[in-house]
Amino acid sequence: MISDPLDPAIEAKVRESFARQSLMRLFNAQLDEVTSGTAKISATIDERVQQQQGFAHGGFVFSLADSAAGYAALTLLPMTNEVMTAELKINYLSAGKGRLIAEGRVLKPGHRLVVVAADVWAEHEGARKHIAALQGTMVPVTT
Repeated sequence: MISDPLDPAIEAKVRESFARQSLMRLFNAQLDEVTSGTAKISATIDERVQQQQGFAHGGFVFSLADSAAGYAALTLLPMTNEVMTAELKINYLSAGKGRLIAEGRVLKPGHRLVVVAADVWAEHEGARKHIAALQGTMVPVTT
């Protein structure tokens, strides 16, 4: 999928916002890619974010997907806006080990509501597995 070029000022704003997220720092997450209407975040599943069986904890998966979807929304908003999550639904499809990649995208942009989605993939021992699908609504807020 080819997306529209992203205004460098918007990309800088998104990356600066991501850098302020203490939860993403706690996870050692990286904002790997930002384009118009999309964002990709990755993080390794280490002992701090595992559930009792050694797989990625659902809260960790959810947080990465929420942030990827939110930053995808932010790429389409004016410089004076930030976003907040209004509601999200997630389906956990499989357990994950290794490294997670959350790929967020905008389904429907808007001035009052932005409908978003994110898919989370686990990469482990050369295999890539779809482990979660999220859909929700972000609300633009003035900073």
